[in-house]
Amino acid sequence: MFKEEREESQFDWNMIGDIKLGRPNLGTTTEVAVYRLMQFTLRDVLIKEIGVEKADRMFYEAGKKAGEELYKHLIPKKENFNEFVAEVQKILKDLKIGVLKIETADLEKMNFTMVIAEDLDCSGIPVCSEEICTYDEGFIEGILSTHTGHNFTVQEVDCWCSGDRVCRFEVKST
Repeated sequence: MFKEEREESQFDWNMIGDIKLGRPNLGTTTEVAVYRLMQFTLRDVLIKEIGVEKADRMFYEAGKKAGEELYKHLIPKKENFNEFVAEVQKILKDLKIGVLKIETADLEKMNFTMVIAEDLDCSGIPVCSEEICTYDEGFIEGILSTHTGHNFTVQEVDCWCSGDRVCRFEVKST
């Protein structure tokens, strides 16, 4: 069996492929349950193999890379921050990732409180003791850092799976 070893990311946007060509009968979308099946089983196996801390770090980094790539390929560059936020809101809604709202914004310090309703990862799941939105934290950082050139820390402070009805993130420029 061929093993693929690498030290650096090999991801390229072209790896997503031409979905319309490859799925002429099934189309470009799938059920949220299928996405969650992949996400939660992968996370479960990673936690079993390498532990929660490393698994969460990997999900965060994967989310960050996804956010960077999504920004580069789907979000038009906007100089005005409000226009940028409007573009991100539109693309997240169009892709059915979630409904983004900015609750607070300090543009001088580049600190934000963001809420994502109808989140792809966890909206509707039962209350549990796990923090599962680490991918989302990285995803938000990837989008923001690619747009602004700043580094951020993103921490989820409220989550559907902890009993809230939205996912809320504190975003701070570092």
